[in-house]
Amino acid sequence: MTQPPTAAETRGLQSAREIEGHLTALETFTPMALGVLSVASGIYTYLGVSSLLNDSGAMSFFAAIAYSLAVSVAIFVFWSYLIRLLPAMRSAASRLGLFLSMALGSVAIIAMSSWLNAAALAGSAAVEQHLAKTVQQYQIGLEQANRVTVAAQGLGLDVARTRQSFQDLSAQEATGNLSGTAGRGAVFRVLIQKADELAGLEAQITTQGPLVDAAFAEGNQILSRMRALTASAGDVEQRSVEFAEESVRLAGLIAQLRQLSVAPLVARAAQDLSASVVVPELDGSTDSIRNDQRSTIDAVLTLLAQRATTLKVAADEVLAMPTPDDTTYAPISTADAVLRYAGDFIPSWAGAIAIDLLPAVLVLIMMVAQSAIRSDRGTTAPEETMTLAEIRAAVMALRALDPPASVPVRVAAVEPLADASGADSPPPHLVSGRR
Repeated sequence: MTQPPTAAETRGLQSAREIEGHLTALETFTPMALGVLSVASGIYTYLGVSSLLNDSGAMSFFAAIAYSLAVSVAIFVFWSYLIRLLPAMRSAASRLGLFLSMALGSVAIIAMSSWLNAAALAGSAAVEQHLAKTVQQYQIGLEQANRVTVAAQGLGLDVARTRQSFQDLSAQEATGNLSGTAGRGAVFRVLIQKADELAGLEAQITTQGPLVDAAFAEGNQILSRMRALTASAGDVEQRSVEFAEESVRLAGLIAQLRQLSVAPLVARAAQDLSASVVVPELDGSTDSIRNDQRSTIDAVLTLLAQRATTLKVAADEVLAMPTPDDTTYAPISTADAVLRYAGDFIPSWAGAIAIDLLPAVLVLIMMVAQSAIRSDRGTTAPEETMTLAEIRAAVMALRALDPPASVPVRVAAVEPLADASGADSPPPHLVSGRR
């Protein structure tokens, strides 16, 4: 005879029955909850797939519907299996196997559904983020190209200073303060020659100034329109098309600004300043004057070399400035934008993954509840844990299984019938009412 349960075992049995009652009530709407989550995930998956398909025909529509239905069914069946089987596992090996299956299935669900859900939730915002990043890159490129070009325009001051020095020397030569002989002889012509070359270069640099300013102002206007397209309302795909057109214009302006830089021109002019000197014939009336002219021209050539080196160094500094990288706007789909800028849309990713993996929490809850039931029941024999209702049901089941009691055999006597000959015939016998 088994021992009656102790007080602790009785309390454990009561707790186990209470948890079982709660689970019975929860199981009535758990499939419906899984179905709602699966359908919601399928809807967002449909939106994400639709954004990937370029064609808007009937075939694309049915393809997106089929994919979203497959995702909904897969999610519902997968979590239904786990919420039934995993809590029922008792051994560590079986639980580990199902845990690995759950992890693999979760990765598959994220791969086939969650990222599409994120594309539906934050796809437009991600594309706008891509447009904003592109505007920032174009702005950096425009400002950098303008900075280099403006710095090259600053070389005009160095050219003007060099040109003015040669003009001053020519004026001194005209009065005789340079070579000692007044007039416009060979030394004067060398100085005027280089002053005219530098004046032409200075005029060319000055001519580029308004073009640089106009290009930079137009680039800023295009940037303003691109920013407006980024933040305005409406279909993001249509805005992306207009954005691409503006980006092409802006890229052309940036290339034009780079071509307007006069730094390469100044560098070549500085190289030619001392290398291409046409020395005129000495026109002094005496050998002494000619010797003075020759020595003065040599001094002028030395000065030319120094000034040319100064201009070349200044031009090389401008040329060494970093040039803007070529920026090209590449249109991007909502799904690709969500993947590229995933770090900027963590809440959307969390919601997209949670709607698919939330049933995993239900599985863990069921595991904890089933484990608590087993722990509370302990090693008590099943017959000792039966409630009154269970005993009544068991008794009724036993009665239904028992065979019916045998009916006693009764023999009824009947009066003999006389036949035609008058002899008595043997009476028939009735057993249990049967002849």
